[in-house]
Amino acid sequence: MAKKLVIKVTAGLEEPERCSQAFTVAAVAAASGVEISLWLTGESAWFGLPGRAAEFALPHAAPLPELIEAVMSAGTVTVCTQCAARRDITGDDVIEGVRIAGAQVFVSEIMADGVQALVY
Repeated sequence: MAKKLVIKVTAGLEEPERCSQAFTVAAVAAASGVEISLWLTGESAWFGLPGRAAEFALPHAAPLPELIEAVMSAGTVTVCTQCAARRDITGDDVIEGVRIAGAQVFVSEIMADGVQALVY
């Protein structure tokens, strides 16, 4: 079994089911004791900002703010550097504890031994 799970979310409000699936899997993994690293890319980068997750709604899905909180309590949340730059998001804008990092960090995380990567 993988010791760490790295999940990259590429969907935001425009694809709510795919987005919700990624956050749900990340939160369940965190609750199960799996080390988790959640990457917010593309339109999901907005969810790294305070209050933005509260704008997300999907019937029969857990609230996104609760899922993010669960992931952050047991792992890391990262906004993609290029995705942040394209949206004028800076380190001062993101939720406390969310980092901004780029492809080099993502690649180093997914290439480590015992890591499983998923992309949604």
